Amino acid sequence: MKERDPYDEPTTGSGDPTHDGGPRSDLFHRITPFLWFDTQAEEAANYYVSIFPNSRVTGVTRYSEEVSKASGRPVNSVMTAAFELDGQPVTALNGGPTFTFTEAVSLVVHCHDQAEIDHFWDKLSAGGDPKSQACGWLKDKYGLSWQIVPADIAELVKSPGAVAALMHMTKIDVAAMKAAR
Repeated sequence: MKERDPYDEPTTGSGDPTHDGGPRSDLFHRITPFLWFDTQAEEAANYYVSIFPNSRVTGVTRYSEEVSKASGRPVNSVMTAAFELDGQPVTALNGGPTFTFTEAVSLVVHCHDQAEIDHFWDKLSAGGDPKSQACGWLKDKYGLSWQIVPADIAELVKSPGAVAALMHMTKIDVAAMKAAR
């Protein structure tokens, strides 16, 4: 008999491995993005939740006097902003200018159709770096990289023709990728 591995447990609070996949309030998110900003954590959280459905800011913490002394950040300034993007928990930290975003990490937005791709692309690329837009990737106004892709991107890129078409795109054009298959 195989020994029980605690990491094989279901990731829902109820322990129900037969859940149908619909929305759950007891979902356990093992991995969540933690984003380092200079001073814009709360601003960015509010910006992002304005773009995605089912999103909200869930909490803001501030630098206490003690933590401020240790970190060099101003007393009572925002330390973290916790928020959910379409149900996915995210935390933003005002950690100072030491670290910045790079294209080495991006958040992927899976879209049902071209209208969703257009919506998320237009909102997230506003104020971002146009030189960083290629193949469905963009950088937003905070420097965070996003990939705005169709839900079936894994299937589409199995076709060399679709990939070749993608290589010439900034924002993804689903119809053009399908036509190139």
